[in-house]
Amino acid sequence: MKADAGQIARALDKPDPAIRLILLYGPDESGSRALAARIDKAMGADAERIDLGGSQLKDDPARLADEAASISLFGGARHIRVDPAGDEIVDAAAALLQATSAGNPVVAIAGNLRKDAKLVKLALASPAALAFASYLPEGRQADQVAVEIGRELGLRLEPRAAQAIVSATNADRGLMARELEKLALFLDASPEDPKPADSAAFETIGAANDESDLSAIVDAVMGGRPDQAASELALIGASEAIGAVRAVLRRLAQIAPLRAEVAGGQSVESVMAGAGRAIFWKDQKVVAGLLQRWSPDRIATATTRLAALERAYKRSGSPGLVLIGEELLTIARVAAAARR
Repeated sequence: MKADAGQIARALDKPDPAIRLILLYGPDESGSRALAARIDKAMGADAERIDLGGSQLKDDPARLADEAASISLFGGARHIRVDPAGDEIVDAAAALLQATSAGNPVVAIAGNLRKDAKLVKLALASPAALAFASYLPEGRQADQVAVEIGRELGLRLEPRAAQAIVSATNADRGLMARELEKLALFLDASPEDPKPADSAAFETIGAANDESDLSAIVDAVMGGRPDQAASELALIGASEAIGAVRAVLRRLAQIAPLRAEVAGGQSVESVMAGAGRAIFWKDQKVVAGLLQRWSPDRIATATTRLAALERAYKRSGSPGLVLIGEELLTIARVAAAARR
C-alpha cells in the first residue's frame, strides 16, 4: 500500500503485526534513513536488529521470511533492516509477504527507485506492505527540516542560519545533521540547555567551506577527476571516508534508473525532464553530465565494489583509509575514461 507521511510515521513509531514490509525509497536516502531510525527507537534499545544486504537476499530469497518468523535469541523484540535494497530483493520480499507467518517487522531502504520498479509495485499492491517515497526538501520545507534537526540537538536555529546550512549541504538530511552536530558542540548546546544559533556561528565553524565536504569528493570521483579526488581524500579521516563511500553509492543509486532509460533510447534531456523533482534543482546539471559519462554496466560494477567495501566496514569497524581511497580513486579513473 502507498503511505503518506503521517501513515509511515505511525507505522514506524508503533509497528503493526499486519504490516510485514515497510519500503522506504526515493531520492532523499537520508530522509529514508531518518525514518528507519524511528523503528529502532520504537522497538527499544534492547531489541535485536538483523541487518541484511540486497545481495544476500538475491542469493538466498528464503532468508528474509525465515528471519521475520524467527524468535530472538534472547526472547525480546526483533526486527530486520535491509540496506541497501532494490529489485534484487523482490523474490525475497514476495516470499515474506506470502509466508504463513512473520512476526518481526522488516524495513527496506532503497534508493531512487522508479514507480514501475518491481519492488515498488510489489509493495504498493500488497496490504501487508507500506511504501513511502522520500524527496529532497526544497525552499522553506528544507529550512524547516534544518530547524527541526537543530531543535533536537538543542539549537534554536535562526532563519538565515537554516538557509546557510541547507545551501551548504544541498538539503541532504544526513549532511545537515552532521553540520548541526558540529554547531551544537561548538555552542555547547544540548536539549537540556538549548542555545541560539545564527549564521555567524555557522560560518565560524567553517562548514560551508569545510575541508571534509563530501560533495566535493563525490563530484570529483563521479566526474572522473582522480587528481582532485586524491586531494580531497587527503584531507579527511577514515570515518569521513566511509561517509564518502556511502555518498557515492547514493549518487550511483540516483543515476542508475535514469541511465537505464538513456540506454533504452531516450535522450538525456527527456530523461532529466521526466525526473522532475526527484533531482534536486542544484544537482540537475551534474546529473545530466553523469548520464553521459556513466554506462549501466559501469554503474553496476562500481555499486557492487563499493557495497562490498561498506560491508567490510560494518564487519570490522574500518576497512582502512588506504583501501577506501584506492577504491574511490579507481572509480574516478574509470569515470575519467568513460563516455557514453
